Amino acid sequence: MLKRNKIIYWVATLWLSLGMVATGIVQLMKTKEEVDKITQALGYPVYFLTLLGTWKMLGVVAVLIPKFPVVKEWAYAGFFFAMSGAVFSHIASGSEGKEFFGPMLLLVLTAVSWYFRPADRKVALS
Repeated sequence: MLKRNKIIYWVATLWLSLGMVATGIVQLMKTKEEVDKITQALGYPVYFLTLLGTWKMLGVVAVLIPKFPVVKEWAYAGFFFAMSGAVFSHIASGSEGKEFFGPMLLLVLTAVSWYFRPADRKVALS
């Protein structure tokens, strides 16, 4: 059972990290499609892309490096808030259903990675 949990953790964490890095890079590059989506479709300012992209990159580093369990908790919380915020932003703006897939997938991967993280990556409750 322990080996199964470790496999689930690493598969979810690697896919989560890949997704966050990929979307973070696109946001930091401020491609025309991303700028149009964030400003016109969702109604946020362009600088929001820099904020999201930067925090995603830092969050991936925090989740992947060993030790620092408190920082990992903050990174998971940040991923959860960012992706749930993306889902609700798309709902509020009336986006097409396909726009929900990415944020929902990353939200699920965040929860799975967090739930199955090994004991040495958890905050010790004492």
